[in-house]
Amino acid sequence: MRFALRLLLIAATCALPFITFAQQPPGSLRPITIDDRFQIREVAGPKLSPDAQWVAYTVNSTSLKEDKSEQRIWMVPFAGGDAIPLTAEGASSSHPEWSPDGRYLAFLSARHEGKTQVWLINRLGGEAERLTDTPQDVDSLVWSPDSKRLCLILQDATTEELAAARNKVEDKEGGDDTGANSVKEKKAKAQKPWVIDRLQFKVDEIGYLDRRRTHLYIFDLAAKSLTQVTSGDFDDSEPVWSPDGRQLAFTSNRSSDPDRNYNTDIWTVFADNTDKGAHLMQITTNPGQDLSPAWSPDGKWIAYVTQTEPKQFDYATKHLGISPASGGEAKVLTRAFDRSVSDLRFAADSKSIFFIADDDGTQNVCRIAITGGEITRPIGGRLMVYSYSLAKSGEIAAQIDKIDRPSEIYALPAAGGPLTRITHANDALMAQLKLSPGEYVHFKSKDGTTVSGYLYKPPDYIPGKKVPTWLRPHGGPVWAYYAEFQPDIQIFAAHGYAVLLPNPRGSSGYGQKYCQAIYADWGNKDYQDDMAMVDYAIEQGFADPHKLGVSGHSYGAMSTDFIITQTTRFKGAISDAGEALHMTLYGHDQYQKDDEIELGRPWENKALWDKLAPFYRVTKITTPTLFMGGDIDWNVPIIGSEQMYQAMKSLGRETELVVYPGEYHEFKTPSHIKDRLERQLAWFGHYVKGDSAPATPPELGSKNGE
Repeated sequence: MRFALRLLLIAATCALPFITFAQQPPGSLRPITIDDRFQIREVAGPKLSPDAQWVAYTVNSTSLKEDKSEQRIWMVPFAGGDAIPLTAEGASSSHPEWSPDGRYLAFLSARHEGKTQVWLINRLGGEAERLTDTPQDVDSLVWSPDSKRLCLILQDATTEELAAARNKVEDKEGGDDTGANSVKEKKAKAQKPWVIDRLQFKVDEIGYLDRRRTHLYIFDLAAKSLTQVTSGDFDDSEPVWSPDGRQLAFTSNRSSDPDRNYNTDIWTVFADNTDKGAHLMQITTNPGQDLSPAWSPDGKWIAYVTQTEPKQFDYATKHLGISPASGGEAKVLTRAFDRSVSDLRFAADSKSIFFIADDDGTQNVCRIAITGGEITRPIGGRLMVYSYSLAKSGEIAAQIDKIDRPSEIYALPAAGGPLTRITHANDALMAQLKLSPGEYVHFKSKDGTTVSGYLYKPPDYIPGKKVPTWLRPHGGPVWAYYAEFQPDIQIFAAHGYAVLLPNPRGSSGYGQKYCQAIYADWGNKDYQDDMAMVDYAIEQGFADPHKLGVSGHSYGAMSTDFIITQTTRFKGAISDAGEALHMTLYGHDQYQKDDEIELGRPWENKALWDKLAPFYRVTKITTPTLFMGGDIDWNVPIIGSEQMYQAMKSLGRETELVVYPGEYHEFKTPSHIKDRLERQLAWFGHYVKGDSAPATPPELGSKNGE
């Protein structure tokens, strides 16, 4: 897994190539396959060098053979040209950050199954140098304006990590490895029990929570010293330096019990303090979330993302707020815009702020003056901007997805003009594939509400032909489908399905009123909107009303459960990581805070909890349903799928349960992702298309992991 970083100059002349594919002659494009999905390179996180000449970014690649993924850091000229790999194959590297003087690139990586640490590579070449050696993993890093310090985020070390660090020092001094062996022996013993005393005691991909918190530390590059600058029974995150390098702004929930609310605020602390942040300045006082601070270059302002209606939590629009850096009256700049914002960046003159807006099934880069007013879109259109980097001179490098192309890095000159794609990580593969173009459509719901969504017809669709149709309610519920490349959807379309991706009420990007329309009323208006897209597809003449399937993940799985308890129109269903008896998830999943805000405590508001439980309507289900999930998912635990499977099995209905070992809510193991896709296609092939092939292919196995 771990590796030795190569000389930058050698890497430039001996760049490791991406997998290449033989060029297809014109007219011989082929459908996308499941295996193609794992050849797609995930390009992300552009970072412009201070002189705006280079863009560093990460590329994640997947190996089905080795059943793992790996991330490397690359660099490409902003003006376009050959991409250069900065880190070699063999281990993952992430979070590249340019030093403000442009000399270095810092990043996070680990070697020899060790901890994730900060590494430094000279832009002109040379070996990478490990900067930090902390007992615990380094979570993130931010350069100081003078390039002499880094602000790091570290979680409090465990007893075992501290012991390992002490033994490591003793081993170096004593010249033996008995300390390391001792630690290994201790790890081999039975684990100690978890002792829980927090209200929020569990989180997916972490498990049970203790009292260890994340705090800010300053690392001095010259002295190689580490100084803790915040502390307490709180989690501190998202640090940004003041332009003069004297202070840090950060996000933290410092209420009396952070587990009981979402009241994060923006705080500032002096970077040279010696009291671990005992004296802080509170910048915001809004009772809802204030997060993601950005400090203006002139030092006068701190902009941040703010939710002003805490009782609406995720349903509330995330606005752009701004406050004086010295404290004072806050202003909300985007209230009339009514679209959620993220990723704030000040222009060099401090007079305007760039941000990403979630709007109408897209994410665009927008800009607004610090006094408010008109919003412009430097990067607009039907596309998906995931992240971007803004140079002082005005250039923008952005990670952009399009319906017909996975993420690549695009360059926008300071003077504006057309976007130019400057990375080509997936060109060779995309040149082989015949894809569904995808369409963004509008239709009316039962009560007359206008709803939008994306639809994908088979790539070789013949106008007027009716084809099997696959409805895919999205997760969330506060989320949406966007103008992005979706390999799974393309795979389904390549297998002859029209795929429907509705953005029903509850979806983000259409205003707060639209979003909160399903607040404490799941499976009602969103059900109507989802079904309206099915009716639209039938009316348009391409959806076969006798060959309909429905599936979803997370809240999409919950929507699937709601749908099949209310209609028998679907021939097959797949519920992936869902829940249908919410009462039993209380205290077992990670959402007790959300549940109590939206639904009330279950013993105090049982009627509502029961109303929103499709489990109690399981006798109405006649649709053959496949239930799936990961066995260590604490987001939507597998118990939700188990209960629905058990109920349907008890009733003698057609059903199956597939549990993936070692998987969280979002699967990590490539072979499991492939298996899940193959099972879904087989299930719908049998029940929706009516193929003679079995719903569970024998080669995949059906029980006991066989």
